[in-house]
Order: sequence, then C-alpha cells, then structure tokens
Amino acid sequence: MTTTHVPTTEQIREAWNRLATGFDQFVTPETTTLAQETLRHVDLRPGRRLLDVGAGSGALSIPAARSGAQVVATDLAPTMIERLNERARSEGLVNFEGRAMDGQALELDDDTFDVAVSVNGVSLFPDLARGLAELVRVTRAGGRVVVVAFGPPQKVEFIAFVMGAIKATVPGFAALPTDPPPLPFQVADPDVLRARLSEAGLRGVEVRPLTWDMPIDSADHLWNVFTHSNPLGAQLVADLPEEVRTEVKQVLRGMLRERSGGAPAAVLHAELNLGIGTV
Repeated sequence: MTTTHVPTTEQIREAWNRLATGFDQFVTPETTTLAQETLRHVDLRPGRRLLDVGAGSGALSIPAARSGAQVVATDLAPTMIERLNERARSEGLVNFEGRAMDGQALELDDDTFDVAVSVNGVSLFPDLARGLAELVRVTRAGGRVVVVAFGPPQKVEFIAFVMGAIKATVPGFAALPTDPPPLPFQVADPDVLRARLSEAGLRGVEVRPLTWDMPIDSADHLWNVFTHSNPLGAQLVADLPEEVRTEVKQVLRGMLRERSGGAPAAVLHAELNLGIGTV
C-alpha cells in the first residue's frame, strides 16, 4: 500500500492481516475509550441489533455485546475476526457473531439492524460511497448509522508526533499528501463527512466533534501504536534503518517529556468527527 494509489481489496486484506497481532496488542486497548464515547451516542438497549463494520479486534463490538445488544461485527481481515471471536468466546458472549467480509459488499440482508456503527472503518474504504450505502442498506427504517473518522492529521497527535520526529531526523522526509489525502483522512473535514452521509440517504445528519485522549507510556509505546494502527504507518517507516528508528524514538522521548512536564509518559489527543444520521 502507498499514499499515492488506491490499493486493491486483496492488498488491503493482507496488509491488515499482517498488522492484526500488533493491532490487537497496542491499538485495541487504546481504542476502548474512543469506542465507549461512541457508544454514548447510540441508544443501545438489550436486544437491539448492532452492526460494527471495520470492527478490528473488538474495541467497540465487545462492549456493545456486554450491554446485551445482539451484535454482528465484520472486518475485511480474517485474522482480526479470529481474535475477535476468541475474545467473545472467552467472555461467554452468546449474543455476538464476528464475520470476515468486505464492508463495501456486506453479505447481510437489508433492513436487519437497529444501529450500524463504524469507527475508523468505513472512512478508510477506497469506495467510501459504497461503504456508506451498505451501512444504510442493512439498517432498518428509523435506525441510526454512526461513523467516526479522523480529523486533520496534524490534530491526531499520535500521528503528528511520530511524523514530526521522523521529519526532524530524516532530511527530506515527505509529509503526508493533501490532494488527495490518504484514505484515513478523506473525511477529516466535518463538512465533507456531513455531505457524504447525506448523499448516502441519511436524514437529520449531525457531525459532532470528539476528542480521543490517548495515554502514552513511552516513546516505544507510541512507536508501536503508530506502526500497528494502520498499514499506512507501517509503510511509512518500513525502509528506515534501525539506527534511524533509534534516533526518531529519542526525539519522541523529548517530545513526550515536553508535553508532560518532564515525565516519560504523556497524554496525546486526537480530534475526530462523529457523524450520525437516521435511515
């Protein structure tokens, strides 16, 4: 995967499969607070049917199932779904099903769910319109669709810190492109997200700001979150020699200490957009 061309579905599947172990270890625990905040915007009661698209290894879908909702979680990467189903089985969640499938062509019936949610999932799809149309198709009339997506990269600090440290260490290191932006930031502008949700046929669309507070223990922790959160991050650092990575982490240590007032750990923030509409 690169930042300049649209990857194929198979390339995306394999890239996420390779990241699944590290994603589960480093990213899912951090995403739990974001998922909990997202669920506060959803009228979730026991027995309601919830779909989670781009579910990863369960930061949102597992808590949703714990609440008593009937949950189906989908992800393109089979390895993510394997980990997700293992977690659900270990908790005895009989109201949960994880299925590997393409969110741009869901193998689900029309009008099935009360709520369809996607946190940094459908907003990463090469065909965003198709992904949103699928969320709408499988949600019943009167049901809600909720999409959470990154704001601008400079306001997603776990990305901005690492990119800044690399640019300070590697002369000529290129910034992320802006026209078009990488897929994770294609709806960073809340007006664009609002327009895309409306174009998908949703009524009463609202876009609300969210701030994701991410406790970071160390430079190594931040590096692991960045390189396992998305194939883009892994690709950006893939060719950096080990000695350069060591220098980048040293810069990150200084950045974290500056943020925290001298401690090695710090809280980083990310601005996101939460879009919600009615079918």
